Amino acid sequence: MGSVHQAYNIADLRKMALKRVPHGLFEFVDRGTEDEVSLRHNRAIFERIRLKPRNLVDVSKRSQEVTLFGKKHKMPIIIAPTGTAGLMWYEGEIALARAAAEAGVPFTLATGSMTAMEKVAEEAGGTLWFQLYMWPDRSLSHKLVERAKAAGYEALVVTVDGVVPGNREYNLRNGFTIPFTFTRGNVTDVLRHPRWMLGVLGRYLVTTGMPRYQNYPTDIKYRITAGPMGRSSMRNDSLNWDDLRALRKLWPHRLLVKGLLHPQDALMAADCGADGVIVSNHGGRNLDTVISPIEALPEVVDAVGKRVAVLVDSGFRRGTDVIKALAMGAHAVQIGRATLYGVAAGGEEGARRAISIFRGEIDRVIALLGCNSISELSMEHLQAPDVPLRATDTVRPGLKLLDTASSLPDAAIPQAAKSKTG
Repeated sequence: MGSVHQAYNIADLRKMALKRVPHGLFEFVDRGTEDEVSLRHNRAIFERIRLKPRNLVDVSKRSQEVTLFGKKHKMPIIIAPTGTAGLMWYEGEIALARAAAEAGVPFTLATGSMTAMEKVAEEAGGTLWFQLYMWPDRSLSHKLVERAKAAGYEALVVTVDGVVPGNREYNLRNGFTIPFTFTRGNVTDVLRHPRWMLGVLGRYLVTTGMPRYQNYPTDIKYRITAGPMGRSSMRNDSLNWDDLRALRKLWPHRLLVKGLLHPQDALMAADCGADGVIVSNHGGRNLDTVISPIEALPEVVDAVGKRVAVLVDSGFRRGTDVIKALAMGAHAVQIGRATLYGVAAGGEEGARRAISIFRGEIDRVIALLGCNSISELSMEHLQAPDVPLRATDTVRPGLKLLDTASSLPDAAIPQAAKSKTG
């Protein structure tokens, strides 16, 4: 396949990415952990949830615009943090951020990205969020938070489900490391992909040298010894709720906690001052056989949906997937692999294509469901006999997205909920 405009769905972009980037790098992005039960289940769960449309509704003035934390966005999606964007394409983080800004949706930069946060902010603009991994030396992570604040990032997304690396055995077999080390196998892999070798790796070599984690402190960045991708980044197995409370004191803007699947953890995050939670199983990349975010979503929405924003990710490939999550009470959906495929296939143009595919599919679905806005979606539009759509037997109305509010406790109360609670 040639131009990204010949991609008619995300699966087409995935095929293009598979051809363009080395096999080891593609597998790092595309695969899960261990036996990949969670990876497969993340997708299979969507097929068990059916849509129930209403007809004879005038949908000629429909819009998928949403308001999140007092700011309007043109679509109900957010670009999730993906540390390998800069390996799929030269400075792919900038390409993704520019595409997101053009589409009017937030972009989240990963701690483990290959492009410095300041450069992304300067060259891309738009609504920028920063994803944070807490390192064993907390002071270094806190300095990173100060950098994000100074660079103008509007939200801090703290990932809490990666205290140790996932067991991704294929990375060991493929020999892909950060920083790169060369083996007979991966050199052969790279040579079979000359466009990537010259256009990505070659450009790094003649500008900044071997790709590294550019948001790490300089002394650490150059001390890191090469390790399989996903295992070469620093992790903190002593992470606890006090760390979140400390970040709340340091960070003056929106604070989100990513990687929660249990409603009690969502409640704890809200109690620690978080403005939002992201229901996620890391795309099936950390703990195998874990429940899917869609299975966890109803209980989390029921527990904290009137207090904080509830976002969700992992496995979303179609507009129907996004609509199902929104109808279950999610306020927005984070998209990760899908836009990475686009970047790998065609840089910024490929990222724009991935977003436009979602835009077209979401528009078509809400029209065929008989809705004029995202806020009209509710669990009345869904049916799934073997999937829990509600935390209780009570039918919850569709939640409107977050609007402007002045204080943390009320900042994430949807307007529909406010009208019912007074």
